[in-house]
Amino acid sequence: MKYCVFIHTNHKQIVGALVAEYALKRNSAHADKFDVKLIQTKDHPFMAAREGQQYLRDGVQRPWLNEDLQSFTPLRFMPPELMNYEGRAVVIDPDIFAVADVWDLLTRDMQGHAIMCRMRAGPKGYIDHCKASSVMLLDCAKLKHWKVEQQFNDMFDGKRDYQPWVCLKLEPEGSIGFFEDEWNDFDRLTEDTKMLHNTRRRTQPWKSGLPIDWRPAEKFRLFPPVGWLMRARRKLFGDYGLLGRYKTHPDEKQEQFFFQLLAECVQKGIITESMIQEEIRQGHVRTDAMELIKKVA
Repeated sequence: MKYCVFIHTNHKQIVGALVAEYALKRNSAHADKFDVKLIQTKDHPFMAAREGQQYLRDGVQRPWLNEDLQSFTPLRFMPPELMNYEGRAVVIDPDIFAVADVWDLLTRDMQGHAIMCRMRAGPKGYIDHCKASSVMLLDCAKLKHWKVEQQFNDMFDGKRDYQPWVCLKLEPEGSIGFFEDEWNDFDRLTEDTKMLHNTRRRTQPWKSGLPIDWRPAEKFRLFPPVGWLMRARRKLFGDYGLLGRYKTHPDEKQEQFFFQLLAECVQKGIITESMIQEEIRQGHVRTDAMELIKKVA
């Protein structure tokens, strides 16, 4: 059987993706048994072709922006196609870093399910029953209905809503099983964590101090007026107007964990200092990144 871990990303999160790729191999005793591949927005022209066009997200029309921090998310459904609908795949966001051996996830008993994941936290999980597709274990042979380019375009034709798509609400009943939350640990790093997910975008450790470059939700079921305010803000001040800046992560050890991995990437030549300086210049990585690398190295 073929095994592969995919990291989907765009140019804004490429440093995170490269660190995630390194962590997967670094922390596996079976690194020779699986591949790690990046899926990048720049390699899929059908996404660029929709720049600025209106798509459906949680019942609200909004413009598609390839410059948005998370424009890569539809690509999390691409691994089965890339695997020719064969074998096992794990797909992760570029802000997820292996702490344990991903081989244990790749080879676990899926009990006949096509997908394994965890539930979202907070209202998204408890009220909307949204599943976290940011880490998925996939039996690719059972996902032949995943056709990403077609389904991406359906969002612009009113045939598909982004939110139920990424929440896995469109999957056949009984096709989804659940793994332990520690395989997608939301901003929590403990001795049980298997993959750390810096899911709170505002506090991603490599972004602290930079202007916010992602768009918040515009629909809040618990208190709808918040969504109305977010839509008004976007229309009056632009996509990122009044959103402020990224904050320091409240857990210092998570910041140290990331920069230790990044320092090792630099030492091994996986990421060069010149690349980091260029990412700083483009506003994708915090301005004091080199100082923090030297501090932990």
